[in-house]
Amino acid sequence: MKTLEELKVLREESYNKMYMRGMTEGVRVQVGYGTCGIAAGAKPVYDTFVSEVESLKLNNVEVTKVGCMGECAFEPIVEIVESNGSKTIYCLVTDRIASEIIEEHIVKGNRIDKYLLSKIKR
Repeated sequence: MKTLEELKVLREESYNKMYMRGMTEGVRVQVGYGTCGIAAGAKPVYDTFVSEVESLKLNNVEVTKVGCMGECAFEPIVEIVESNGSKTIYCLVTDRIASEIIEEHIVKGNRIDKYLLSKIKR
């Protein structure tokens, strides 16, 4: 069992990592991997992000699975969290769109508005 102080430190470290606090560069790609995300095709999307990050040697990009994103009708959902704290949520992502997100958003820094949850959900 951890002491209360150890748990507080662990909580702060987790919070900082989750919100990229203290990071000067880097991107975290969060792929919705709840039941509805998996049913909608999150696995090939996740696999595409992982393989392209590895093949392009993007050492400052972390790809991770997260649970339910809360918008079942728009799965697979991918959230891009940048070191400056900005977040971008893409929806109805396919492996082709995942490749486009890597190339345009992550490598070139250009958000792709046509795939944004806020645009499609209207």
